[in-house]
Amino acid sequence: MIELPNPFTGESGVIRLLEAEDVDRAALCAQILAGTYDKPFVIDEGDLRALYFSREFTQSSMHISDPTALAFAYTRQMMSFLLFVHEPRNILMLGLGGGSLVKYCYRHLPLAQIEALEINPQVLAFREQFCVPPNDARLQVRLGDAADYLRQHRHHADHQHQHQYQQDAYADVIMIDAFDRDGFSASVCTRIFYLDVRDALAPQGVMVANMVGPKAERAAHLQMIADVFADNIMVLPVENDGNYLVFAFRDAAFEPRWRWIESQAKAMQKRYGLEFSKFALELKRSRKDGYWLSTQHQAED
Repeated sequence: MIELPNPFTGESGVIRLLEAEDVDRAALCAQILAGTYDKPFVIDEGDLRALYFSREFTQSSMHISDPTALAFAYTRQMMSFLLFVHEPRNILMLGLGGGSLVKYCYRHLPLAQIEALEINPQVLAFREQFCVPPNDARLQVRLGDAADYLRQHRHHADHQHQHQYQQDAYADVIMIDAFDRDGFSASVCTRIFYLDVRDALAPQGVMVANMVGPKAERAAHLQMIADVFADNIMVLPVENDGNYLVFAFRDAAFEPRWRWIESQAKAMQKRYGLEFSKFALELKRSRKDGYWLSTQHQAED
């Protein structure tokens, strides 16, 4: 790993790259500025450390003074799954990035077993830069393809006693934030993938996925998820961001207990330091208004 002065005009700090010490640094900076550099890189500026695939979009961001804080609104809102699964014991994360959600869950959910998969070894190489804890009895961060992992998981389940497997190995929560340089990773954009996600969830489990992209593409992706989860999904736009979160429930008949959720939100806000009262209100409104259906209609128009 090498460190250079930040090459972007008007910015301070340093940039870190996975390159040999004898690399042509002037040519490297030219590639970065032109947007043709094809590896992830990290920029430190003040208290912020950020991961990029290209300078257009920040993949992950961390406060150096508080590495476990969730710097992005969408990561805070993804934690809304706690409104539906109050004490998760098994969390599967597909996509690591800078490890924001891994670090937060590791710190705040001490009873949870956390497994995270990252397909890009170069992203994984920045793990220590983003203060992701080492693997231990509660945390396993692995290099691997999410689609392949879930496919193997399904084959394993086929050879296990179903009841025992549900108790021992199914995920209470699956979190998906799987992007590459071009957007949503292709391997997680298929119906088969979401069928495997659904089947890897515990009976009362929930999936939460971060989604971006052109409106029509996003609408088609949402429709695919809705078909797999029998329309039992909720879509939450992230304010001033352009991201959308989709929550999908393993139980097709699941209906949130909104009165109970609202009664718990204030205490959860104090416990976790996140805006759970606001999240609960937004999710309830999304459920009531059928927000995901309205996004489909807008895309068709």
